[in-house]
Amino acid sequence: YLICFSFQQRIEIHKLRQGDNLILGFSIGGGIDQDPTQNPFSEDKTDKGIYVTRVTEGGPAEVAGLQIGDKIMQVNGWDMTMVTHDQARKRLTKRNEEVVRLLVTRQSLQKAVQQSMMS
Repeated sequence: YLICFSFQQRIEIHKLRQGDNLILGFSIGGGIDQDPTQNPFSEDKTDKGIYVTRVTEGGPAEVAGLQIGDKIMQVNGWDMTMVTHDQARKRLTKRNEEVVRLLVTRQSLQKAVQQSMMS
């Protein structure tokens, strides 16, 4: 038998208003149009997912619990597993949305559960 676990976490980010802009406080990398061998978070170097590459200290994303290396699976219900980098950026920065609900997977969650199952 092969047992697959999916370790997902829901994160709700309330954008910070700075002048005319709404700030999320994180940067992304990846996408189906990017080279997955350049992605430091892709363990097998074939993953073309969207990953969090930077989180601003004290910003809305950090306050919400987002971490560097989180893989973004959904944004406000939209599937993010097969999108270009630009499509992902546009989905995250929609002007009329002050709250962004993410579904992420986190390597540290997977490893912690795997280690506890082995011991």
